[in-house]
Amino acid sequence: MIVTGSAEHGQSRRRKLRLEDGFEYFKGEWLEAGQDPYLSPTMFLIEQGPHSTLAAHFHRQNEFQVVVEGGGTFGAHEVQAITVHYAGAYTGYGPIIAGENGLSYFTIRSVFEQGAFLLPQGRDKMVRGPKRQMHSQPYPASETAALAARTGIETIELFPAQPDGVAATRLLLPPGGEVAAPPGAGSSGQYIMPVAGSLLHGGREFTRWEPIFVSADEPPLPLRAGTGGADVLYLRLATRPDEYAAA
Repeated sequence: MIVTGSAEHGQSRRRKLRLEDGFEYFKGEWLEAGQDPYLSPTMFLIEQGPHSTLAAHFHRQNEFQVVVEGGGTFGAHEVQAITVHYAGAYTGYGPIIAGENGLSYFTIRSVFEQGAFLLPQGRDKMVRGPKRQMHSQPYPASETAALAARTGIETIELFPAQPDGVAATRLLLPPGGEVAAPPGAGSSGQYIMPVAGSLLHGGREFTRWEPIFVSADEPPLPLRAGTGGADVLYLRLATRPDEYAAA
């Protein structure tokens, strides 16, 4: 399965929502692929207002979050654009507190999930099993001139590949540069998106944050940068732990 998303779709789906505890935010899906319980990739943008707080919580599915605007904290960790956060299934994290300029981040999963279990009131829904979080160091997107002047390909590991398939990698491509994405075997799928510049795939140009999802059974996706080069984020999601198979 290869599924793509777009900024246009994300803007069309943007709406204001409110949680049961009164927290208000904007949400817009940039990629949607149904609600299959085994493979239904989804990527949506969350926008928190200045000084707002999303309570600590957990989800049933593995997920990445990528901070793209503003700043704040995820639990004890300070975040800003661009920071990559990973939370495994049934791993509590947060609270997520926006700074004075608000906080915007993508939530990225290979399986659809609606809502969250707020803590501590949702603790009875927690399932015993492995718990894990990871945070990258923040980094700035490449500047346009520097990216256009690039002559070689560079790979930077944000999270080295983990035994369960998790990985986060930054790929820097010169104008027109070509490379195969890292293989997705042993994972539950991978997301590929430009942070700066653009990628060409399937007769379309993908610009900032527009995602391509590639399931684990697909061969490595050939990547080709646009005329201005490409600063690419590659995210590989873990397989679901056996302890959560029946959850």
